Amino acid sequence: MRGAKIWLSQELRDDLERFARSRTLPARLVQRAQIVVLAAARNSDQEIAQTVGVVRQTVSLWRNRFVEHGIAGLEKDAPRSGRPRTITPARVDEIVRLTTQSTPVAATHWSTRTLAPLTAVSPSTIGRIWRTHGLKPHRVKRFKLSNDPRFAEKLKDVVPLYLHPPAGAVVISVDEKCQIQALDRTQPGLPWKKGRCGTMTHDYKRHGTTTLFAGMNVADGSIISTFMPTHNHQD
Repeated sequence: MRGAKIWLSQELRDDLERFARSRTLPARLVQRAQIVVLAAARNSDQEIAQTVGVVRQTVSLWRNRFVEHGIAGLEKDAPRSGRPRTITPARVDEIVRLTTQSTPVAATHWSTRTLAPLTAVSPSTIGRIWRTHGLKPHRVKRFKLSNDPRFAEKLKDVVPLYLHPPAGAVVISVDEKCQIQALDRTQPGLPWKKGRCGTMTHDYKRHGTTTLFAGMNVADGSIISTFMPTHNHQD
């Protein structure tokens, strides 16, 4: 039995195949991408269900969702029925505003337990609102702005190689990590066993530094790497 027919452009096919191979995306999105890729290859719902490990109704559902909404239909579940909301949108906006624009006394960020008394809702409700809005107050990402006047021009040249590499080409991303310290504890520790954790000394001794040179094949994720004691332009 076959559901709605799916036709994919080369760009869309590349994106879905990358989703289907991913080990970092949510498992449900990977599974849905696999369903669409197999459907585009003209497999029946029953064949896809056996390959992916789901029931036929699930295959039909996501095949039709993709036809109607594209990739956006795979990334987000459809709204489900349930009891009416007891928290007004204005209260939600206030919780989001407090989370993003204020900090508690004697702390660097809000937690669900410290914000709950202030907003008169439960910590679990705070957690749900944060998840819905993608808020993670405890996490901080570092950034650095490039002062290269040709940064945008170089970006446009490099990014398409990752997303849509030329046919028959091998794209390798190369980087270096220098000044890696080779450290060792001053005394050997004791292994862990039942009722006792492993031990190690608080201090360490240095054995010099090394430099890691590594390249990743963008197509299959394989890594080529080597260590060198020096770090100069010949290396």
